[in-house]
Amino acid sequence: MAAAIATASLLGLTADDAIVLHDSNKLTLRLLPCDVVARVAPVADQIARFEIELAQRLAESGCPVAALEPRVEPRVYERDGFAITLWTYYEPATAREVSPADYADALMRLHSGMRELDFPMPHFTDRVEQAQRLVASRDDTPALADADRELLGDTLRGLRRVIGERGGAEQPLHGEPHPGNLLTTKSGLLFVDLETCCRGPVEFDLAHAPEDVAEHYPGVDQGLLRECRILMLAMITSWRWDRGDQLPNGRRLGTEWLGQIRQARGG
Repeated sequence: MAAAIATASLLGLTADDAIVLHDSNKLTLRLLPCDVVARVAPVADQIARFEIELAQRLAESGCPVAALEPRVEPRVYERDGFAITLWTYYEPATAREVSPADYADALMRLHSGMRELDFPMPHFTDRVEQAQRLVASRDDTPALADADRELLGDTLRGLRRVIGERGGAEQPLHGEPHPGNLLTTKSGLLFVDLETCCRGPVEFDLAHAPEDVAEHYPGVDQGLLRECRILMLAMITSWRWDRGDQLPNGRRLGTEWLGQIRQARGG
């Protein structure tokens, strides 16, 4: 928080205080009174430059994504070992729940714009491999029981192979378009947190959205979607058992999700 406030102040933004918007492996703050969103992460753990460049390209093409703060240079700032990026703050439009049709429409518009980009992105299987390495490392996941470690490892390995062998159409994706990464603003629905963008089937993105969103997205392969949902669940469960995970109630969620994976796999 101190690094973000100091950085904004040096850039001529009036920042005397900060409100925590999200506190996990990355800290998201609303700086006041300048009303700027700061995203802060250890320099060694971030890929903020990728996110900055991609956000600029997507905004230029009219995609529904949050904009960078226009009053400062759009780049990654470093201070006290932290990487800091500054974004536009959007006042929430309403407290109403986003309809599945509107959610699907925003995701389709994002996918449409991303298809036009010539921008290097990792493949979604790279992220699956990261989860596999985490599960395989007892040092990184010391609290994970042997039976659960085997379940997660088998699920990640098997579904990565099955989905890859389908050979369907792939395109750039958000990577994690879940409700926590969707803002309801006066400018409409906007996606945030672009550091997870990757290439893969659209069903991989739909697996992160509420289930009824897929009913409003045309051309969905339902079999592939079911596989992607289980794969996605195995991936986020793996993160929860990382000894360095900072998600509030993460371990409780990890235990709950292990039960859902076991049920989905018929075990």
